[in-house]
Amino acid sequence: MSSRFVQLLRRDLALLLRGAQGRGGATLPVLFFVAVAMLFPFAVGPDARLLARTGAGVIWIAALLAAILPLDRLIEPDLEAGLFDQWALRGIAEETILAARILAHWLSFGPPLMLATLPAAALLGLDAAQLRGVELGLLAGTPGLAAIGVTIAALTAGLRGGAALGGLLVLPLAVPLLIFGAGSLQPGGEGGLALCAAASLVAIALAPFAGGAALRALRE
Repeated sequence: MSSRFVQLLRRDLALLLRGAQGRGGATLPVLFFVAVAMLFPFAVGPDARLLARTGAGVIWIAALLAAILPLDRLIEPDLEAGLFDQWALRGIAEETILAARILAHWLSFGPPLMLATLPAAALLGLDAAQLRGVELGLLAGTPGLAAIGVTIAALTAGLRGGAALGGLLVLPLAVPLLIFGAGSLQPGGEGGLALCAAASLVAIALAPFAGGAALRALRE
């Protein structure tokens, strides 16, 4: 791992954890995630069997929506500050920048959401086997959500209302991860988990090149 990549990763991770002007940051997606888990039982009632049967799917949907929240902080601030032009003059490829940002984005919300899944699972009445399946699915799928989020943020950077448009674009692209992740929770769902991991790896492999091309086109 090159020193430039490590420097970019440390900078991006610090900014994403702290948030813009010290507000929001990594706590916002986690609070949103837990809030959904707290509100869902009020919506469906105290039926423990229903909560246990649907709770894992609710966690996946909450994780997807929580991953969308930081989209407006992934690319737009650095683009407005002209940092991408400065990095290009220093010979740092956009693909390297976006690869570091994908990893930083995942570190800022993926592991925190996996920790927040523990109280969320208790609120939704999930047993140990269901919790294990959800955690493995999130471990496999959240890197893909991070890659899709950074790519969409790059594609919509500079557009009016880009954050709202980005949220709408992420949802359909994340559907395969949601389907395979939820499929892994079914009995004998190892195939779903493998497909979720495969879809996540494809997104990670393609995202730096798609996002890099979008940023170069925007600069030209």
